[in-house]
Amino acid sequence: MIDTNLFNELKERGLLYQTTDEEALKKLLESGEKIALYEGTDPTMDSLHIGHCVPYCILRRFQKAGHKVYLLMGGATACVGDPSGKSEMRKLMDKDLIQANIEKIKNSLKVFLDFEGENKAEIVNNADWFKGYDYIDFMREVGVHFNVNKMLTNDIYANRLKEGGLTFFEMGYMLMQAYDFIHLNKEKGCRLEWGGADQWGNILAGVELARKLNFVDGGNRDMIGATNPLLLTPEGKKMGKTEKGAIWIDKDKISAYDFYQGVYQTPDACVEMMFALFTDLPMEEIRKIISEDIVKAKKRLCFEITKFIRGEEDAILAQNMSENLFTQGGNDAPEFEIEKSEFENGLNICDILARTGLCSSKSDARRMIEGGAVSMNGEKVSSFARMVELSDFEDNSILLKKGKKNFIKVVIK
Repeated sequence: MIDTNLFNELKERGLLYQTTDEEALKKLLESGEKIALYEGTDPTMDSLHIGHCVPYCILRRFQKAGHKVYLLMGGATACVGDPSGKSEMRKLMDKDLIQANIEKIKNSLKVFLDFEGENKAEIVNNADWFKGYDYIDFMREVGVHFNVNKMLTNDIYANRLKEGGLTFFEMGYMLMQAYDFIHLNKEKGCRLEWGGADQWGNILAGVELARKLNFVDGGNRDMIGATNPLLLTPEGKKMGKTEKGAIWIDKDKISAYDFYQGVYQTPDACVEMMFALFTDLPMEEIRKIISEDIVKAKKRLCFEITKFIRGEEDAILAQNMSENLFTQGGNDAPEFEIEKSEFENGLNICDILARTGLCSSKSDARRMIEGGAVSMNGEKVSSFARMVELSDFEDNSILLKKGKKNFIKVVIK
């Protein structure tokens, strides 16, 4: 059964920003017909961040409404690099590294989409259809439909042009992404491409390429492009993989506390959109919560998103740490219990920091210790090889501190 209210839902929650044909999209989503759509990602890193996951939150709604979702991993386009919003050419990536990133990202996507069952989401890789595509054939079939003067007026290339360093190599990116839509329309029946607002130029290029091909070969490619608004950092910049303070999805990239606090730093103006994206609360309720108390609203938002992305246990842990870790002496720090027997032969400090969630991983704990950011019972921990023993405990507990305000009390049970 297809949910025919999806278009109204997207509009009400402010998730539809641009579309090549809003009336056609509305008619399509209200028709009761199951459609196929896709969103493309270049695997330039081995993890996803909150800002990058905005389209996945929306694709989740499409899947729940009964539509078929494809996730395009740009194994080929990542080799070129998207010039959108960049002042210099992206660093060229090794193909093996790109493939490794794809495998890692697949696990993160399971938070948002169902990859099992009758209407499972599917992952495709454009390296599969660009491999072996003859360059001359590609330029004759695709490149001939692109006007360079028009391409250079697109915002995608604006910063690169200002710096005077736009390469022919990068110019090919738009052609490749446009062809992705043509290929997925032909092979998978995709009628809609979704993406962030910064991808509007690339998405529009695919729709225009379809129109031109229809004119040339008499085809019947009925394709629509749409985008969502972007999430911004406290500095007003796009939440991106390379921006300072990215809120990573993978647990080994960021601790539960830092994830929770990262969400808390969301600008007030973006709180409503974050609620609209990551929760299913009715918009009327969301606006009421925000209007009554923005601080309480942010705390509710932090808990809901942490629970959605990392699970309820991490959400409760992060919430407790956030509520209690700002006392000067850490007397109200949340407690974490560990069996007494584990300390009889000593337990490595990095293991403890990772298990308690004070650090995101053992490697993160090691970095914190090497940077002089960790103390135990008021004394700085000088070595990541430090073993914590029963003799270190005072009244059956030790107080660990990371940085200036992050505390946790380890208690023997």
